[in-house]
Amino acid sequence: IGIGNKPVDGGFYLFKPDEYEEFVNLEPKSERYFHKWLGADEFINGKERFVLWLGETSEEDIESMPACLDRVKHVMDFRLSSSSSGTRKLAETPTRFHVENIPSGTSILIPQTSSENREYLPIGFIEPEAFASNAVRLISNASLYHFGILTSQFHNAWMRVVTGRLERRYQYAGEVVYNNFIWPSPTIEQKQKIEQLAQSILDIRGSYPGKSLADLYDPDKMPSDLLAAHKALDKAVEETYGVDFDGDEEKIVAHLFKLYAEATEDMQNAK
Repeated sequence: IGIGNKPVDGGFYLFKPDEYEEFVNLEPKSERYFHKWLGADEFINGKERFVLWLGETSEEDIESMPACLDRVKHVMDFRLSSSSSGTRKLAETPTRFHVENIPSGTSILIPQTSSENREYLPIGFIEPEAFASNAVRLISNASLYHFGILTSQFHNAWMRVVTGRLERRYQYAGEVVYNNFIWPSPTIEQKQKIEQLAQSILDIRGSYPGKSLADLYDPDKMPSDLLAAHKALDKAVEETYGVDFDGDEEKIVAHLFKLYAEATEDMQNAK
C-alpha cells in the first residue's frame, strides 16, 4: 500500500470539468493525455476532476501542443520559485510528478480521511485509466478478492480500533491498519464466493448513477440492497476465518488481535 500521485505542480496539471473541456477544445491532441483524478473528496463526493499527465510524452509531442508546453513551463517556474531545494530540483523534470504511483492493473483506493459515522469505509476498485492523488491510499494491481476482504466488517472493525483520527474522522494509516491486518486463508470456493459478492457490491453501486458514495454510505440513507450485499459479504469473510461471531464486532477485533499476536510470535521465533 502507498499513497497516490503527488504532482507538486501548483495546480497547473489539474482541471475542473469546464477547464478540461476548454483546454481540449483549444488543444485537441491533448485529450489522450488526460486522466480522471481521484482524491478522497472526488472519490467520496462524486466530484469530477482531471489531470494532465505528460510524464512519458516526448519533447517533440509536447512542443507540438503549445497549450501543454505552456503548462509545463508554468510548473517549472512554480517549482523553481520554491524555498525547498528538493522542489527546485524537481524543476529539472517538470513533466514528472514528485510522487508517481501509476499501476498497470486494477487497484484498491482507500480515502485517507473519511467520516467516522459510516459502518463501512467507501473503498474503491479502480481501473488503471484513473489516477489517484496523495489524499488516498492505493493498493496496486489488486483483485476483487482483495477488495472484498478490505471492504468487509472484519477489516472495518480492525480499522476502527487501530487507526488514527483527524478530529473524530478516520485517518487511514497504511502502516498501522493495512500492514498489520491479518488476512484469512480461504479455500478456492470461499475465495470465489468473496469475489462474486465483492462484484455484486460494485454492481449495486453502479445501479445508482446519480448517487455519490457519500450518499450511498450515509448510515441513515444506505440503500437496502447495498446493505444486504455488504452483510452477505461480511458473512462470507467471517467463514474464511473459521469463526461464527454473527457479526459481533468486539469478538471480531479480539480474534484479529489474537491472530496478530500469533503471527508476531512466529516471526520472533523464526529469527
